[in-house]
Amino acid sequence: MPLKTHMDEQPTLNLTPMIDIVFLLIIFFMVGTKFTELERKIGLQVPEVTDHGALTAAPEKRVVNVYRDGTVTLDRDPVSLDELRSRLTSARMQYEDLGVLIRGDSKVVYQSVAEVFNTCKLAGINQLAISVRPITVGSRPPTSDTKR
Repeated sequence: MPLKTHMDEQPTLNLTPMIDIVFLLIIFFMVGTKFTELERKIGLQVPEVTDHGALTAAPEKRVVNVYRDGTVTLDRDPVSLDELRSRLTSARMQYEDLGVLIRGDSKVVYQSVAEVFNTCKLAGINQLAISVRPITVGSRPPTSDTKR
């Protein structure tokens, strides 16, 4: 049985790729700095306007829930259909492209969801969405017409 007569070389860490990346980053930031200096030297006077505050981002969609018993909530506050219409109308005055997400319980009477849709349209909401949950393949519950 042969024995080892020489020592194996110890593994080393190759720093070359890391040094390459560091040099590329240094070059990138140096070139970027030159461009910002050139931009400051352009003899251009931009127009001035009055400051009316910062522009705000679009608000998130309002969420309307329709429960099994017909209860309707707007952002977790129980409301009637008339209250829903007035709140959405006032919210739409603040932001023209307001969106509404309607979430109905799977066992709710469809008429309740249709009334909520109609109320949203009467309030002037054009961006309506309905929330559903996708069924994964193989996990579909059996229906009454499924043969076993």
